[in-house]
Amino acid sequence: MITDTISLFSKILPQRGRVLGLDLGAKRIGIAISDPSRKIASPLYTLQRTKFTKDASKIKSLCHDDRVKGLVIGLPINMDGSEGKACQASREFSRLFYEFSGLPILLWDERLSTIAITKTMIEADLSRQRQGEVVDKMAASYILQGALDTIGSLGSGQ
Repeated sequence: MITDTISLFSKILPQRGRVLGLDLGAKRIGIAISDPSRKIASPLYTLQRTKFTKDASKIKSLCHDDRVKGLVIGLPINMDGSEGKACQASREFSRLFYEFSGLPILLWDERLSTIAITKTMIEADLSRQRQGEVVDKMAASYILQGALDTIGSLGSGQ
């Protein structure tokens, strides 16, 4: 199942288990992972994009090894709410990966995630080179944390 509705996504996930976050770029995929209780997102690494099957195999292997129960994939919606080519690419990747893995996928609005991470890195006085090395996995962590926080608030309101 692929959805952009967090309440539906949280209902189909088991009570515990890790969730993977992906920030899909044209050249790289930032990857983050949650703890089993889904409280904290941690950046893992950045994958250089190649062909879909090769990238998907690496991500699927990671999901298997870490017992991942679902994925949160950033959806780069334009600031005016419209969807451009990058959104279409994220939706297509999500569709193909779901067919490949069978894991549930939440498409999460990632507007301003890279800007927020870049600002944080500048405030932390990271060099431009270091920023380039970590921005994608940090953005994936930011996206995943936003979804985890929302899932957590859904559970506390019940």
